[in-house]
Amino acid sequence: MSLLRLDGTMVLVGNSGKKSPLGAYTLIRANEEMLDFCSEHNIAGDIEIIPIKKVNEAYERVVNSDVRYRFVIDMNSLDPKD
Repeated sequence: MSLLRLDGTMVLVGNSGKKSPLGAYTLIRANEEMLDFCSEHNIAGDIEIIPIKKVNEAYERVVNSDVRYRFVIDMNSLDPKD
């Protein structure tokens, strides 16, 4: 964590269950506690569900700061024939 610059971004993709030098377990635990709190108090994020075919349009909207909600891709919109 000390290597992360001010306002930097740390991306944690997964957890092997082994001790991490980055203190990832602490972050995972804090995130789990926050999600539990939100669940207990009926707190939810605002989302915009989009089909997979609109992912490029969604990206352009992010680039243009034209996003009001977090995008969630509807995985049911995947068509294996495409």
